[in-house]
Amino acid sequence: MRSALELFDLSGRLALVTGSSRGIGLALARGLGQAGARVVLNARSQEGLDLAVAGLVGEEIEAHAVRFDVTDAAAVTAGIEQIEAELGPIEILINNAGIQDRRPLEDFPPEAWRRLLETNVTSAFLVGQAVARRMLGRGHGKIINICSLQSEVARPGIAPYSASKGALKMLTKGMCADWAPGGIQVNAIGPGYFATELTEPLRSDPEFDAWLRARTPARRWGDPSELVGAAVFLASAASDFVNGQTIYVDGGVLAVL
Repeated sequence: MRSALELFDLSGRLALVTGSSRGIGLALARGLGQAGARVVLNARSQEGLDLAVAGLVGEEIEAHAVRFDVTDAAAVTAGIEQIEAELGPIEILINNAGIQDRRPLEDFPPEAWRRLLETNVTSAFLVGQAVARRMLGRGHGKIINICSLQSEVARPGIAPYSASKGALKMLTKGMCADWAPGGIQVNAIGPGYFATELTEPLRSDPEFDAWLRARTPARRWGDPSELVGAAVFLASAASDFVNGQTIYVDGGVLAVL
């Protein structure tokens, strides 16, 4: 029987994290690397990827960069093939790629709607499918989708984003239904409000900042590093009988009215 600490050990496992050149994705990649995983970073900017990889390597984490468009089916297939051919089988996938677009719903352009859904939902479907096909053949694997507090609740100005993250929550459940019999655990993490580049416009707005702090029982913004514990748990043997779940890391927002 493995010890409690051994259950969380990711030594030698290959993990792909999409949207990981900065912010939450980079924090999650760093956390998996600190737990022993070999990490593959993915994003649209090669320069950003190179800087992120250099930073992780400087922390003695084995890190690699493979750039491909997660919304392009052909590019995803080629990217996954490259990773598995050059680095080995992907045992952990974190679908983190995502965007935000804040504007009134009545003014939201159809092209922006499509771009948001393709980035936040279709990418998880495409990358998840490409990786799961290989995981099923091996009989094991871990897939973690990065949902959101907005997978459960909405607020003015972000209806399309809420719709996309609600869809991702249900895609997580559907992936579990289809792939759990093949030895894959598919779960999600739902971050609340975290201090990242994407939330800078909100944090710099005194009115919103005050509202968010008052609305959150913890009375503060989260730090991306505070998502690592949930990610390591869901990526490790410690969660082998956890499937189809979303763990909300939100400072208590969903617990109170």
